[in-house]
Amino acid sequence: MAQALAGGIQKDFPDLTFVVSDPSADALTAFEQAVAGRPCRRCSNQEVFEQSDCVMLAVKPQHVAAALEAVDTGSVAPLVISIMAGVTIARVQELTQLNRVIRVMPNTPCLVGEGVSGIAAGESVDAEDVRCVSEMLKSVGKVVQVTEEQIDAVTGVSGSGPAYVFRFIESLIEGGIAEGLSPNVAATLAVQTVLGAAKLVIETGEEPAVLRDRVTSPGGTTLAALKSLEADGFGPAIVAAVSAAVVRSKELAAE
Repeated sequence: MAQALAGGIQKDFPDLTFVVSDPSADALTAFEQAVAGRPCRRCSNQEVFEQSDCVMLAVKPQHVAAALEAVDTGSVAPLVISIMAGVTIARVQELTQLNRVIRVMPNTPCLVGEGVSGIAAGESVDAEDVRCVSEMLKSVGKVVQVTEEQIDAVTGVSGSGPAYVFRFIESLIEGGIAEGLSPNVAATLAVQTVLGAAKLVIETGEEPAVLRDRVTSPGGTTLAALKSLEADGFGPAIVAAVSAAVVRSKELAAE
């Protein structure tokens, strides 16, 4: 995710220099490739904090304590951006001994400039910090500002959401193949249908329920399909999936 964000940000902020630390040499090489030859210095975790105005914590939640254990921030005060699920602002402040912390929950479509990021600012963050982070994130998609109490819900809807959509596309393809379509034809139909439907919601500004009703003729094929979905618990299953992701995000905060 750090690579995706940096790859987009560097296009709109040509004066940025990246200072990166990672235990994996392969990950560092991939990061350098993502920023397309822009200035990128490999260094230690300590040096990242010493040499940066803004530090992005993009590590697995379970590893953050170990990653920050030897970092001394006594003489520095960068803005800290955390993209870790479940790790609270208070926890990041405790681990870094820094007060200016913003939590961000992006998603993988950032890789193609079509992501969406929820941001929640800590009490010590000012409006200029929020504006700066928002502008950076807009280079890879849309941005919504929420409270920290809502960031787990953002995780459930959009952070994990692409996986739900990918699974839906898989199922559409499987259904097409079961009815005699070739895999390539079924994939083309399924993927373009999902893309087109999402674009229709965006460009018309209509509620999804309104658009759904417009393509659902009484006694037609779409109505038959929707009845089958509802009979199998399609809607409640999606709501339950979001809830499961939220629960897990909160569990991570306690681990």
